Amino acid sequence: MNGAIDYWCNAFTPDRRALWDEAIASQGIPLRVRRDSEDGFAEPAAMLARLDAAGFRTLVVPTCEKSAQAGASDFESMAARPEELRAFVAAHPGRVVGQWSIDPTHGMAGVRAAAAALAEPWCVGLHIHTHSWDRPFDHADYYPYFALAAERDVPVVMQAGTSGGRMPSACGRPIGIDRPALYFPEVRFVLSHTGWPWVEEALAMSIKFSNVYLGTATFPPARWSQALLDFARGPGRDKLLFGTGYPVVGHVQAAGQLAALGLDAAALQRLVATNARSVFKRLG
Repeated sequence: MNGAIDYWCNAFTPDRRALWDEAIASQGIPLRVRRDSEDGFAEPAAMLARLDAAGFRTLVVPTCEKSAQAGASDFESMAARPEELRAFVAAHPGRVVGQWSIDPTHGMAGVRAAAAALAEPWCVGLHIHTHSWDRPFDHADYYPYFALAAERDVPVVMQAGTSGGRMPSACGRPIGIDRPALYFPEVRFVLSHTGWPWVEEALAMSIKFSNVYLGTATFPPARWSQALLDFARGPGRDKLLFGTGYPVVGHVQAAGQLAALGLDAAALQRLVATNARSVFKRLG
């Protein structure tokens, strides 16, 4: 494995560890994050050395400004900031890029903020932390963002499936992408987190639509279902993207488990790199 792209890696610097701890404690959820020395939070230079050893080239990091109202358990509290991405891109071209995490409660002001982010070199797509907003994928508040993605030729990545925290989960049903995929055929949609527990529903959407992809973030390869593995070997060879959802899954951890899946070399390379480059065209 070489040149791998992690389509969803959360901010990884050591200052985020306390934020994750506070978020987990405040919600009382059984979520675990990587703490061992080989996959723990790290400064950029150490993280890049780790990625080199594990066969990863590029991280795509959800990025947004933090509002004054954001609480400990809100995703935007842990997200990267635009100034961090500008620094990463300047210091390490091609290694760390961002995707703008939208806030659908801001109306057209939010759309303008997303457009401004997409005008910067670090931004390669749009991102939705679905359960923060309790809106299904076909909610009207998202349509201006989908139109912007079509105009700028960038993907929209969204968490699909159940919430990892104490937030409503129904908004993450993969079937919600049905109408947006029809109305916006130019937009490449990525249903993240495997769609669990509605994995087969997510697979059906990806098979039905040429512009719907499936992403694995937060699910280590050792936990992938047989249906997902069959998808990777067959109809999903060009539709499955690898992500860690770091710090939930670590890059060293993932590299070892990917090697144990038994995928042929071509299928593995599509999974970890080729498919992501087809979706995130700004990666080159």
